[in-house]
Amino acid sequence: MANIRICAYTDKLSVKPGETLSVMASTDSADRVRAQLVRLIHGDENPDGPGFIEQAIASPIDREWPARKQYIQKGHFLHVADAGGKLAASGPITLHAYIFPTLPQAGRQMLLGRWSVDGISGFGLGINPSGHLEFWVGDGHATDAVAADVKLVAQVWYFVAVSYDPASGAATLYQESVVNRYNSLLSKIVPYDYRAHVTETLRVRPALPTDTSFLIGAATERNPARGAFFSQCYNGKIDRCGVQGAALDRAALDAIRAGGAPDTAHVLAYWDTAAGYTGHGIGDTVVDTGPYQLHAEGYNRPVRGQTGWNWNGRNDSFRLAPHEYGGIEFHNDALLDCRWEPTLSLTIPADLRSGVYAVKLTAGDSAAEEYTPFFVRAASPKAPVCLLIPTASYLAYANIGTAFDGALLQSITASTPIFQELDIEVYKNDVEFGLSTYDTHNDGAGVCYSSYRRPIINMRPKYRAPGIGTLWQFPADLSIVGWLEAMKYDYEVITDEDLQREGVAALAPYRVVLNCTHNEYYSERMMDATEDYLAQGGRLLYLGGNGYYWCVGFRDDEPWVMEVRKLEAGSRAWQARPGEHYLATTGERSGLWRHRGRPPQKLVGVGFTSEGMDISVPYRRMPDSYHRAVSWIFEGVEGEVFGDFGLGLGGAAGIEIDRYDLTLGTPPHARILASSEPFTDNYPLVQEEVYFMTPGLGGTQHPMVRADIVYFTTPNHGAVFSTGSIAWGSALPCANYQNAVSRLTKNIVDAFLTPGALPGSSYDADERHRD
Repeated sequence: MANIRICAYTDKLSVKPGETLSVMASTDSADRVRAQLVRLIHGDENPDGPGFIEQAIASPIDREWPARKQYIQKGHFLHVADAGGKLAASGPITLHAYIFPTLPQAGRQMLLGRWSVDGISGFGLGINPSGHLEFWVGDGHATDAVAADVKLVAQVWYFVAVSYDPASGAATLYQESVVNRYNSLLSKIVPYDYRAHVTETLRVRPALPTDTSFLIGAATERNPARGAFFSQCYNGKIDRCGVQGAALDRAALDAIRAGGAPDTAHVLAYWDTAAGYTGHGIGDTVVDTGPYQLHAEGYNRPVRGQTGWNWNGRNDSFRLAPHEYGGIEFHNDALLDCRWEPTLSLTIPADLRSGVYAVKLTAGDSAAEEYTPFFVRAASPKAPVCLLIPTASYLAYANIGTAFDGALLQSITASTPIFQELDIEVYKNDVEFGLSTYDTHNDGAGVCYSSYRRPIINMRPKYRAPGIGTLWQFPADLSIVGWLEAMKYDYEVITDEDLQREGVAALAPYRVVLNCTHNEYYSERMMDATEDYLAQGGRLLYLGGNGYYWCVGFRDDEPWVMEVRKLEAGSRAWQARPGEHYLATTGERSGLWRHRGRPPQKLVGVGFTSEGMDISVPYRRMPDSYHRAVSWIFEGVEGEVFGDFGLGLGGAAGIEIDRYDLTLGTPPHARILASSEPFTDNYPLVQEEVYFMTPGLGGTQHPMVRADIVYFTTPNHGAVFSTGSIAWGSALPCANYQNAVSRLTKNIVDAFLTPGALPGSSYDADERHRD
C-alpha cells in the first residue's frame, strides 16, 4: 500500500456555538477520510507527565468523507482584470517597468505579459534561465525571442522595456540601470556596464490565448491533474510599470526612465505602485491610472511598503514619502492561502463547552492521522477564568524551517541534534505549506507574512520541536489546559484574534486571565486591551517567557494573516532592509515593543533576557517572598528551592526567560518572589542588551541572565503574577499535577478569583504610603 498522508486546516481558529467551521483536507493515496471531533486536554507524550489526552465528542461529522489531493499555488503575482482584451498586443506595443531582481538566474521568470506556458502562446517580458532580460512570443506552435546581451545583476534597480510591432516583427529591448542614491554609488565604485539595447526581427507572431490573463510577476500554465495554475513566478521588486499602445523609441523610454509620466496618448495601462498609501498602510490592489482602469490584484499578498527605484535613503517610511515606496516585492515560494475546497463543515453545537478542540482525520487502517486545532469561545462569557491562546505567536512560528538548521540547533542545545524520520517528513511538508516569520525566501529576504489558511504542521498536539527534545508553543500550551482541567476550574478560552478584533471587551468579562507559555507577538490593539484590562482591575497570570516582544499587524477583513518586520535588534532570523521597517498592514513601525517605548516590564513586570535549550533549572525564593504582603503565595510550597522538575528540559525555569528590571519599567512596588538558579553559558544575554561584544555574557557569569517570578498589584484590586519562563507551564503536569509549581499557581488563581482586596494588599498599601 502506498504511504497515505493527510494534511488539513480550518478556515477559522476561533468560533462560537452556532457558527460554522470548514475543514480543508488533502490526501495522498486515499479517497476517503474519517473525521472525529475531539477535545484536546494534554499534548505531551513525555512519560514523566500524564501523557497525551484527548476526549472524543459525538457530532454530525463523525463519519467518512470523500477526499482527494488538493493543490497549492505558491508565488506572489498581480492579476490584471482585462476582460475586454485591451492588453492583447494586436498592434504596436511597449511594456516597461522598473525592476530590482533578486534571483535573476533562478529559471525563467515573468515580469509583464500574457503568456500560456503549456500552450506556448502569447507574449511576455521577463528573465530567461541564464539571467538575461528577454521578450518572447508564441503562436501555439513555435516561439521566438530577443534577449539582452548583458546579464541582469541581482539587487540593482533597472528600467527595462520592450517595444514591439507585430506587423513587422521588430522588437527592441531596453535595459538601463536607473539613477538613484543606491545605484549611483555602485556606478562610482564598480566599473560595470549594466546597459543593453538589442533589436531583432521576430519571425513568430503572438497568438493570444483567450483564457490567459495578463499577469505581473507570473505566467499561466495548465495540466490535466490540476487545471490552470500560475508558474514562472518572479523574485524581486517591480516599481511603476505599464503598457503603451505604441512602439516607443529610445527617447520616449529615456524620459520615462528619468521619472517622467508616460505620454497619455499611448497609455493602455499604467500601474502606479506608489498610489494608495495612507497612514494606515496599503492594500493588495495596485491602481491603474490609465484610461481603462485595469487595476491589478495581489495573489499571496505581494509585499508592499518597500522602497522603490527612487528612494533616496533619507525617509524611512512610506508615510513620509509615499512616492519613494513604489517597490512591490515578489517571491516564488510565498504562500498565504491554499484556497482548498472544503472537505467537511461543522456547525458548533450549542452545548459545546468552551475549550481547545480539533477535527481528527484518519484514513482506513493506515497510521496516517491529522489534527486541525481550533478554539471554541463561549456564546456569552460566564466562567470567571479565561485562558488567552497566543494564536499570533502560533502564526509567527508556523512551519518554521530554521528548526531544522543543524548548526543553529547545536549552538542552542549544546548537543548534536538528532532528527527522526518524522522530522524529515515534517520538513518536507513545511517547505510545501509555506514558511514562518523565522525563515527567509529563496532570495534571502525575510518572510514578513504568515497565515493559518494552510496546514501548520507544528501546530499539532504531540508535536516535538526537532532536535530540542521538548514541546513548543501549541502542544506545550496544552499542559496549562490540562492543569486547568485537573484543578477543575471553570474556565473559557479566547484567542489573540478575538483580542485583536474586540479589544478590552474580550477580556472584561473575566475576573482572571491566564497567558500561555509564549505570547511573543502582539499588535497595538492587543497591547492596549491588556493595559486597559489591568487598569480596570483585571488580574493576569503571565505563565510564560519572552512575551509582548514583537510588534505585529492584522487587517480587520483578513484576520488570518499577520505581518511583522524584524528590525535592528531582538532575537531574529533576518533583518528588514533599510527603509522597510513599517508594516504595510497598518502603517506603524514594527520591531520590538521595547523600542516603541513599551517594554514588557511596564506591563507584566518582567521582560526577555535570554534563551537556551540545553537544560531548565529550578527557582530559589527571594527575600520578598517572605513579606507578609505576599507570603500567602507560597503556602504549601516547601523549601527555598522549588521547580527542579518539568517536561520542558527538566526544570520550571528555562527555554526562554524574563527578568525584573526597574530601568525598563518594572513597577517600583513589584515583589521579586523567586529567581532561577544559575543557567549554563548556553544561555547568553539577549542581543538587545549587548552594546559591546565582551566576554562574560553567559548564564554562569552575567547577573542579568535569570528568570524572575514577580508579583504586583494594579488599580481597582487588580494584580499581575509573572513567572518569566516558558518552561513553567510544562512543569505543571508533573507528579499528576501535585507539585510545588502547581500549588503556587493554584494559590495565585484561587486568590485572584476572590472578589475584593487581594490577600496582603493592605500591608502593601501601607508600605507604599509610608514611602
